[in-house]
Amino acid sequence: MAPAQRCPLCRQTFFCGRGHVYSRKHQRQLKAALERLLPQVEAARKAVRAAQVERYVPEHERRCWCLCCGCEVRKHLSHGNLTVLHGGLLEHLASPEHKKATNRFWWENKAEFQMKEKFLISPQDYARFKKSMVKGLDTYEEKEDEVIKEMAAQIREVEHSRQELVRSVLEPQAVADPEDGSSALGGWKGTNSLALLVFFSLEASTSQQPSSVDLPPTPELDWMETGQPLTFIGHQDTPGIGNIHSGATPPWMVQDEEHSSVNQQIGPSYEEFLKEKEKQKLKKLPPDRVGANFDHSSSTSVGWLPSFGRVWNNGRRWQSRHQFKTEAAARNKQQSHREKKPSVS
Repeated sequence: MAPAQRCPLCRQTFFCGRGHVYSRKHQRQLKAALERLLPQVEAARKAVRAAQVERYVPEHERRCWCLCCGCEVRKHLSHGNLTVLHGGLLEHLASPEHKKATNRFWWENKAEFQMKEKFLISPQDYARFKKSMVKGLDTYEEKEDEVIKEMAAQIREVEHSRQELVRSVLEPQAVADPEDGSSALGGWKGTNSLALLVFFSLEASTSQQPSSVDLPPTPELDWMETGQPLTFIGHQDTPGIGNIHSGATPPWMVQDEEHSSVNQQIGPSYEEFLKEKEKQKLKKLPPDRVGANFDHSSSTSVGWLPSFGRVWNNGRRWQSRHQFKTEAAARNKQQSHREKKPSVS
């Protein structure tokens, strides 16, 4: 009898020696396993002539199982923030270790010889892949440069519109009617306040843009060139009501008038918690057990023990059962006789 051997494809132990690899079951399992790996290898072969370079994402850390080597292989090749699609699988398929493991796998499992070349990458194809990978990196860098230029043009446009808006708002406005000077002055002050808000909002929005792009310097604006200073309106505080900046109590810490005097308890009490805990313990017990529906809070008398069964009497159980049936029949007979007896007026 041949020694026991383990087949990793069929996942079973066999005692027929080398004859197992020729069986229909083994060949069917072998063909199914190769067909699962073949689409990934074909997708990697398409990347030999046109390598694709993309920005790194966590999904590029996926691995695939090499059936010939019996190990996991990185599907993509990542470096820094760039990833070459199918680079890791092509590198593995072109290695001499994979070639040796493929020859051994084909010999041990008696697979079709014509399919072996589909799972190998020649050194010439791998060299062609390296050249296409260099071209792919250059193309990716050109695309990134174009994106950066577009972002820089957009930032310059926003900066130019900001400067134009500030200039148009800060230009001194001529007073149309000298008699209405107070209203013109008030309008000028309101315009300057609006200009301040617009200027600082635009400054905050442009400060979040990338700083790697060279922008034209912003001309310094003389805020006092009109000769009229800005008016200080004053602090807008409501009298009698403070805020957290003035040291007042925050609103979420102020107690309500309705519940300030009454100390209400939040949640169930301790006694209710113990009762619920006992109910949870009883739920784990079988529902059809003896005494499951017994009310322990009910009051019982001295004679609460059952009067049937005769479990404390001498004799056999079947005698007690017959005695109980006899007494029950006599009791029922007496009760029916009482019901039939006419009442004496």
